[in-house]
Amino acid sequence: MTFRENGKFKVGIAGVGGIGSSVAHVLVRSGITHLTLVDFDRVEASNLNRQFYFHDQIGMDKAQMLARNLKRINPGLSVDMACEQLDAHNIKPRFHGCDIIVEGVDDKKTKKQVVEAFAGTSTPVICASGIAGEDLTGIGIKSMGNITIVGDFITDEEDNLLFPPKVHMVACLMAGEILKRSNKAHV
Repeated sequence: MTFRENGKFKVGIAGVGGIGSSVAHVLVRSGITHLTLVDFDRVEASNLNRQFYFHDQIGMDKAQMLARNLKRINPGLSVDMACEQLDAHNIKPRFHGCDIIVEGVDDKKTKKQVVEAFAGTSTPVICASGIAGEDLTGIGIKSMGNITIVGDFITDEEDNLLFPPKVHMVACLMAGEILKRSNKAHV
């Protein structure tokens, strides 16, 4: 089955590192044509094993480089992007008009702020929790209202190394949840 292009469904991605860049990559290859990308960080050499960036992009803004890389897949892609730190004051305005939000940030405080900004609203939020360590067997999906969490719900990157296959598995499951909703909205 080939996914149809869905130009009406807009996905906001908070944080475009391992989770965010991988989710975006899968979504664009699956027909999503409008993204909002927000991240304040720059590409580092240590990112290249699990993020959709290239060696010649080290030191450059992640949001700008991801937009460039995704447009190589689909030159017609519409991308709104910002190279800025998210906080409680700019999260909702930055993602205004998005049909769904991907939480892909590293910082626990910002993760909480993204979830709180949209909790109880009609905007779904897909979050990652538990993407570190080599155990691939405990990955699952849990939903509570408009919040969906994907991961093993246990491991923390402060205590375990990030394992690139696990990061990508979680990101692919997150993208799958988004595509299911996109297809329902498209019908």
